[in-house]
Amino acid sequence: MLCSVPVVGNAQLRPPGFIPEPTIQEPAPGIDNTGRAAAVEYEYRPQPVFYRTHEAPGTIIVNTQDRFLYLVLGNNRAIRYGVGVGRDGFQWGGTHRISRKAEWPDWTPPEEMIARQPYLPRWMAGGPGNPMGARAMYIGSTVYRIHGTNAPETIGHAVSSGCFRLVNDDVTDLYERVPVGTKIVVQHR
Repeated sequence: MLCSVPVVGNAQLRPPGFIPEPTIQEPAPGIDNTGRAAAVEYEYRPQPVFYRTHEAPGTIIVNTQDRFLYLVLGNNRAIRYGVGVGRDGFQWGGTHRISRKAEWPDWTPPEEMIARQPYLPRWMAGGPGNPMGARAMYIGSTVYRIHGTNAPETIGHAVSSGCFRLVNDDVTDLYERVPVGTKIVVQHR
């Protein structure tokens, strides 16, 4: 089995009920800020890079500390995308596979997220204001996804509850490049 138990940093050292703050505030669900994608810093825009790895071409590697997602091309090359990652206490690591893909997915926040943020909607139809963005790739049997965002200003920040978010154009590009079954390696510290 490829799934591993999520690592949650130093969460066990915090008092019960402690909810870490994100590194940037994100807009409320339903607000479409996708027009701000042009303001994403250059380093977080997709670009071919030198990348040494033993992983096979087609593998996705997410580095949560540096806030980059790499699509391995082979011959020490990769496409690097900037991502928003889980805030402190919601980061994890392990090896999985993409189990499902969806275009303009609906959003149903997991029960754990509703418990922390009871003001969230219980369901939201796919579309530009949806926090899942234009595409989603579901990670194994976890509640985590690689998905787009309605808040491009969050790219490069630790803001989510464990998912990895990309600008909608970037997640659409990645979505077209990888099939269901793609290996994903999440590197956590």
